[in-house]
Amino acid sequence: MLDVARQADTLLELRDVKVSFTLKHSGLFGRSAELRAVDGVSLVVHKSQTMGIVGESGSGKTTLALAVARLVTVTDGQIDMNGVDLLSLNGEALRKIRHSMQFIFQDPYSSLNPRLRASKIVRETLDRLEIGSASSRDERVKELFDQVGLRREQLQLFPHQFSGGQRQRIGIARAIASNPALVICDEPVSALDVGVQAQILNLLRRLQEQLGLTYLFISHDLGVVQHMCDDIAVMYMGKIVEQAGRESLFNDPRHPYTRTLLSAVPSADPSRRNRQNRITVSGDPPNPIDLPPGCRFASRCPQVVDQCRTNQPDLKAVAPTHRVACHLVE
Repeated sequence: MLDVARQADTLLELRDVKVSFTLKHSGLFGRSAELRAVDGVSLVVHKSQTMGIVGESGSGKTTLALAVARLVTVTDGQIDMNGVDLLSLNGEALRKIRHSMQFIFQDPYSSLNPRLRASKIVRETLDRLEIGSASSRDERVKELFDQVGLRREQLQLFPHQFSGGQRQRIGIARAIASNPALVICDEPVSALDVGVQAQILNLLRRLQEQLGLTYLFISHDLGVVQHMCDDIAVMYMGKIVEQAGRESLFNDPRHPYTRTLLSAVPSADPSRRNRQNRITVSGDPPNPIDLPPGCRFASRCPQVVDQCRTNQPDLKAVAPTHRVACHLVE
């Protein structure tokens, strides 16, 4: 009965998803190389919840988001949304499913067309997807401005007349215009000042509560992820190394890489701050086009043993909702 309920609650499911890029070497005798940007990722995103994907630059988190949106070619695996196999869709069928999937981009300065007025930017989604009549679209844009905390007298302004936080509010209004089931947030506050970040994050949470939105939240900032996410997957060099609920991940991190990331996050909790030592790592990440046979964190891991260098660990359950890929975890 519980499994049936969890399946009904599932919006998005990824099974062994892989995304590879072929890199062509220059020179007469140069050979092509394969970059495995996403390498066998499986995860489940539940309705009206926020799944966080965290990791350093080059971990594969943004490529994974692009794969979900069908904006890069998926090499292998399966992506289901509301029980529909996204990778089997093309043409009109793919266009229709995109009604329910939208992006909020990282940079509020470059993601808005500078030649369009704010009202037109927000209305673009409604026009492209042919949602409603012309008059109903105009009214919808006004309602969206109200929802994201912008004034209706700002509708006819151009992007350069808004602050960075206001521009991101325009981007959010554009993303929710089609009433999407899934919103992919790709580093949505990293380009903003800290005070403005808090305002935007609170807006995203309020909209989620009001509209029942589901977020796939991409970030390198674990402080932001802790504030926003219900479940978190930690990625390193194309693989998930740990996945857990927020409380479990922050209170009981099991993978050495996760512990390293968390040790760098300032904590307002005195008890946690006193018992937390900063973990430093040495060594270099592996070459992404010549990956080692074992754990990809082995060259930097302070707890590495011989098995780590030769055998790749499986992502295994250490608790009902906590998975870790580490040979040292029982």
